[in-house]
Amino acid sequence: HLNQYQKEAIKTAVYPEADALLYTVLGLNGEAGELAEKAKKMIRDDAGILYEERRLAMIKELGDVLWYVATTAKELNVTLQEVAQTNVDKLRSRQQRGKLKGSGDDR
Repeated sequence: HLNQYQKEAIKTAVYPEADALLYTVLGLNGEAGELAEKAKKMIRDDAGILYEERRLAMIKELGDVLWYVATTAKELNVTLQEVAQTNVDKLRSRQQRGKLKGSGDDR
């Protein structure tokens, strides 16, 4: 399913090829920021309660994040399935070694 989503997302990708990786990484950061803004406003405006309207808006932003993850992966010449599997393998290894907590990429 992840790879199929990536294929469909890539069909809608329109950005300069010369700066494709930078463009998608910056877009990912921007969309993650928009998602964070919605969470911040939930705290500020709604006393931390996630009302349905905001939940739906956050889902849309999360979809935009996913689109940029898919296109960034494409620019890195990797499938979403490979990205997901690499992440699960990393987390499983950390869990087995008791290193889920803490900081650093190479725990």
